[in-house]
Amino acid sequence: MPKGTLYLLPSGMGNNIASRIIPAYNVEVMALLKHFIVEDGKTARAFLKDTVPGIVLQERYYYELNNHTHPNEYLELIKPLLNGEDVGLMSEAGCPGIADPGAEVVKIAHAQNIKVVPLVGPSSIFMALMASGFNGQSFAFNGYLPKDKTERSKKIKDLERTASTKNQSQLFIETPYRNEQLWQELLQHLSPAMKLLVACDITTDREFIRTQYVSDWKKSPTPDLSKRPCIFGIG
Repeated sequence: MPKGTLYLLPSGMGNNIASRIIPAYNVEVMALLKHFIVEDGKTARAFLKDTVPGIVLQERYYYELNNHTHPNEYLELIKPLLNGEDVGLMSEAGCPGIADPGAEVVKIAHAQNIKVVPLVGPSSIFMALMASGFNGQSFAFNGYLPKDKTERSKKIKDLERTASTKNQSQLFIETPYRNEQLWQELLQHLSPAMKLLVACDITTDREFIRTQYVSDWKKSPTPDLSKRPCIFGIG
């Protein structure tokens, strides 16, 4: 029996309008799919309802993949694919497989010779880099910085050193409720001559993206970072 195709479906980020950021072809694909691997069933159904006209949510099947999913359950998630059914893989926000647990399913799909098709859509990481003015030829996404204050300050210095010596843009994130604390530590530990990017609520009506020297940030009003999804960058 021929195997199904795994479609990687970018989703919205925040309170954006889906028609602004999701290509029409993606909508056509989602309308045809019956099976979806998602991080959270409730938010996935809400996104599909807003994006796909006339979709009957009760006629679709949703399989949750998140930080609570045990590796032993991954093969169960791809059973429809092995049975010849196409499946859509959705992230909670942005592109699946990038800073996202969906990468594990993609890895298994390749091991099972299942065709993987990535579709175009928003990625806060890449959109922040695009808008940063930093080097787009060489860059790294570092995920979350350490929680321990001493380790975090050391990591900030390490990222600054790499950005300076290798001309490699360094991007990272923080849990939204700790954004303000991280911001103060970045201003404290980074050289005044380094450039610092903050990109919040990308693609939404509250979008804020700015790159400045640290010395200029110290003289500027503190941006509103509280409980907002943000990408930070050093370059």
